[in-house]
Amino acid sequence: MTAFATIRSIVGRPTVPLLAMLALVVAGCAQVGGPTLTFWDVIFSMVAFFFWFMLIWIFISIFADLFRRHDLSGVAKAGWLVLIVILPFIGALIYISMRPSDTFSGASGPSKRDEMLTPVDQEAKRAAADEMMRPPGG
Repeated sequence: MTAFATIRSIVGRPTVPLLAMLALVVAGCAQVGGPTLTFWDVIFSMVAFFFWFMLIWIFISIFADLFRRHDLSGVAKAGWLVLIVILPFIGALIYISMRPSDTFSGASGPSKRDEMLTPVDQEAKRAAADEMMRPPGG
């Protein structure tokens, strides 16, 4: 069995179009940075822009998630920040893979404050909420 047949059996049928597209991209990217602005310069600039936009978005969301968490101490938060600043890609990947899935407590469930209320207080709170939601004059 030849190497091409082995690759084709692994990848499947669309091997030739994928290789042709890869060759076109490699040939086009070899032209990037020349004295004239080409189509591939624009594509490269767009990819670079979206890469940096994505990277900044990930860091902002990780920082927000980190400061929103109540299960970590201040030292642990500082440790994560140092790791993410010193090793940005590896630190972000480690944080995303290591964090628990229930760190975000949205508005869907009762808060700890509501759980501490007595049943009478909970009923009074529900009645006040119902009163606020009632349309005027109704």
